[in-house]
Amino acid sequence: MTSRRLAYLDNGRTPDRFSGLPEFFTAAGMEVVTFRAYDEVFPDDAAAFDGILLSGSAHGAYDDVPFIHREHDFIRDAADGGTPMLGLCFGSQILASALCGRDQVFRRPTCEVGHARLAMTPAAGSDPLAGGFGSEIGMFVWHNDEVRHAHPDMVVLASTAACPNQIWRFRDAPVWGIQGHPELTRANARDWIGKAADALRKDGADPDQLILETEDSRAGLGMLRNFARICQSTAHSTKTGE
Repeated sequence: MTSRRLAYLDNGRTPDRFSGLPEFFTAAGMEVVTFRAYDEVFPDDAAAFDGILLSGSAHGAYDDVPFIHREHDFIRDAADGGTPMLGLCFGSQILASALCGRDQVFRRPTCEVGHARLAMTPAAGSDPLAGGFGSEIGMFVWHNDEVRHAHPDMVVLASTAACPNQIWRFRDAPVWGIQGHPELTRANARDWIGKAADALRKDGADPDQLILETEDSRAGLGMLRNFARICQSTAHSTKTGE
């Protein structure tokens, strides 16, 4: 069986070396091709991939910079073609901005940062990405921007008291946004958090304490595995002509 192909859009100012996301999806049986979206490098054709993963970024989805404008266009083209997409943190925000309107992402008055408990909504129960993990899950969150929660094309799947839209789906399409960071694990916490230590302190967090408190998010990693299965599904492989 031919490996399904995943386009990983790396939106960071420097190339991703610590998230472990490419390795995770490779281990899940996918061929991962990384594109430095931050440097305006995108796939020529979204339909050539069985899924698209959008990373975090220090930028806001509302920023007036060339790569963000190009990413909006790319997302809309991919959605029109039915390609599964999953956005993490900024990736979630730019999905919302591209598909539901630029006014859907806003700057929060305070930063939400730390190991949080997310309440799953009733809609999550039958969702192919977020279903099956119980009524509450743990996940690391860190965001100064937020996706609004009341848009008619958004199905909210999880929330916290500080943020009503932690995980969402676009209509009934294979498109999801996760505001948190399911990729943060005990194995990569020291490198992942250490790289961002100064920014975390600025946002009021204690990086050393966060490292000590980090546990693998069983549900978050499960959602990543579910996304790999969605990308590998028979229904989508029919779309790609394989």
